[in-house]
Amino acid sequence: MDTESDQQPTRSDRLFTGGERPYDPEDLVMATGADPTPERIQKARQLIEKEGPAVIERFLP
Repeated sequence: MDTESDQQPTRSDRLFTGGERPYDPEDLVMATGADPTPERIQKARQLIEKEGPAVIERFLP
């Protein structure tokens, strides 16, 4: 019998934005629709540092 606790979270269940809590570089990568890789996470970290936390707003509907 499947229960909610037995199910894997979906991609959208793991995606957080600044509205719920501060987001991390992995969240920014997933907001772009890409899979988080070490290289993409590093680029996202640099983008957050350069443009600030509001940068994620570009990628959200």
